[in-house]
Amino acid sequence: MWQESVNVLIYEWLKMPHGEKLSDALNFFIYDTVKILFLLTAIIFAITLLRSYFSTEKVRVYLSKKHEFTGNVLAALFGIITPFCSCSAIPLFLGFLQARIPLGVTFSYLISAPLNNEIAIAMLLTMFGWKVAALYIGFGLLVAIVGGIVIGRMELEKEVLIEVKPINGEITVDEQKIAFSVRLKDAKEYTQDILYKTWIYVLAGVGVGAFIHGYVPTEFIVRVAGADNIFAVPLATLLGVPMYSNAAGVMPLIEVLTSKGMLMGTALSFMMAITALSLPEAMILKRIMSLKLIAIFFGTVTLGIIGVGYLFNAIL
Repeated sequence: MWQESVNVLIYEWLKMPHGEKLSDALNFFIYDTVKILFLLTAIIFAITLLRSYFSTEKVRVYLSKKHEFTGNVLAALFGIITPFCSCSAIPLFLGFLQARIPLGVTFSYLISAPLNNEIAIAMLLTMFGWKVAALYIGFGLLVAIVGGIVIGRMELEKEVLIEVKPINGEITVDEQKIAFSVRLKDAKEYTQDILYKTWIYVLAGVGVGAFIHGYVPTEFIVRVAGADNIFAVPLATLLGVPMYSNAAGVMPLIEVLTSKGMLMGTALSFMMAITALSLPEAMILKRIMSLKLIAIFFGTVTLGIIGVGYLFNAIL
């Protein structure tokens, strides 16, 4: 229904011809911008409301009593329901260390929080279906769990540069009852805040996607990142690392690139690298951990993402 409305606007009201690059690009831009902003508003509000029933402090207390593997799995799962990008997940990462949670477990969370972003999962579900979303969640958790275990086994606690004072004694949580009306108000305010911060990324992402949709030949995408190029996955991953965006900004690119012939695993490797690894994150991490630990962290996650890309392509 919305697509038909955009078609009427472009081809009947504005009288732009079908099949021309500019009209196709403009059609895509208007259609995807409104669609993604609507999805973001609905999804963020619903998930924020549901997340208000989960206490991060309770999870921190619970994880402090768990050991390797169990803690890695639970920390990775917890990353799905936290609303953090790769940079804003760092304060909670430090809180985990303060609660005496093992370093590898904290890294499972640090990897999972931006990688398994609930917005990315919800948008994958609406754009590509439940199979793609389920595989993405599964592989994203796998990268976070295995990455955390690998880093934990290296005994790199001395590479954390700042002093993290452990919390002495038993960690407790004060139970608070929050009225449903307050939860609704908080969800509304948080949704407005996120939209205010992300709308420019959405416009930029859709704009680039519209250009690719209208002007970049399908043959070029297939040649560079199609099934015949065995190096497409690592190339897409390495190209994604220097970039910094959220799932809402990069998702329009994924939609266009896959429609143009890029394999799903290659496209998702590109997205995972953008959301889970970023130069701003590395700059913040440099203040709290050594370059050696940052390199191990980025290298472990990069290899995991590349492996996931190849597995995704093989399965789909």
